[in-house]
Amino acid sequence: MKSHLTTVLVSAALVAIGGSTMAHHSFAMFDQANPIDLVGVVKDWRYTAPHVFIVLEVKEADGTTQVWNLEGNTPSALSRDGWTAKTLKPGDELILKIDPLRSGAPGGAFNVNKVTFKDGSPIVAPH
Repeated sequence: MKSHLTTVLVSAALVAIGGSTMAHHSFAMFDQANPIDLVGVVKDWRYTAPHVFIVLEVKEADGTTQVWNLEGNTPSALSRDGWTAKTLKPGDELILKIDPLRSGAPGGAFNVNKVTFKDGSPIVAPH
């Protein structure tokens, strides 16, 4: 009886943890079917766990600027592509293809393979 109760409790804990892990890694909020291009200036580069962020100031067609919060992968995943906490700095001009937020708010998800400096040069040296 005791071992059966232990098995049930461990199984329940694993299901609970697994559900929250899957929820955390959902990309449902991003419109991956309709990526957009952005050109802007880095305001902030947050190389933090669990995900990195680029805070990008984008000049709109009417001349105003809008701040976009762009979520990337984990620092450990980006480090495998050569990115570090010093890869970007405020003032860097970037071109990105992002998956925008479905809500229409100024934000989205970026992939390191779809980001370059405005002059077309890669962010990090190719492998």
